[in-house]
Amino acid sequence: MTRPKEDSEGVARVLAERGLDVMVEPLLDIEPVAGAIIDTDGAQGILVTSANGIRALARLHPGRDLPIWAVGDASGRAAREMGFSRVECAGGDVDSLAALVESRVDPKAGALLHAAGSVTAGDLSGWLSAKGFEVRRRVLYRAVTATRLSASLCDTLRTGGLHLALFFSPRTARTFATLAIEAGVRDTLGTIAAYGLSANVSAELSPLPWRVLRQAAEPSQAALLAAIDDDLNRGFSP
Repeated sequence: MTRPKEDSEGVARVLAERGLDVMVEPLLDIEPVAGAIIDTDGAQGILVTSANGIRALARLHPGRDLPIWAVGDASGRAAREMGFSRVECAGGDVDSLAALVESRVDPKAGALLHAAGSVTAGDLSGWLSAKGFEVRRRVLYRAVTATRLSASLCDTLRTGGLHLALFFSPRTARTFATLAIEAGVRDTLGTIAAYGLSANVSAELSPLPWRVLRQAAEPSQAALLAAIDDDLNRGFSP
């Protein structure tokens, strides 16, 4: 698992239920932005493009009454875990979230608060602003990229102890590719099946010599797990 530690915990439990031993190697470290302010006056709802965004907002703001429009199932699940009850999930990318908001929300009913990180995929605010929405983008956290692979991961790779690798973002996939080369473990990947959440993730992984590279049918955690289940059901033994 290459996601940030907090994001990896739930997936690790699900994988353990499938009989898999899980190593968590966070390639991003989530840090809160000091002095971030949440302004919900006049807001009709909250836009969530990552689970870390809603977690950061929930720590800063006690209210749970506003509806949530989340980019995908993982961020929607995190919103519910934080106590929000009105949650709608898009298809896993910014384009589908923008389309969901346009179809569900009246731009005249109030502003939309975007709980964002310092780096975001796509231009959600720009797209919705062009459709007449007021979007308040608040940077609540930053994701700091790992600068090296851990010694334990490198040792495990060299001894052939890993069989599956899961990647949920182009940034973590790109980081892994760079750090694997720097650590001299690129050529150990030939026994590993890599799973990418989307085409953009898979594109970052494709130059590496995986045993096989799988892509989720849609950019959601459920679809990624379904791809793993398909391999397990067809007799692949980790």
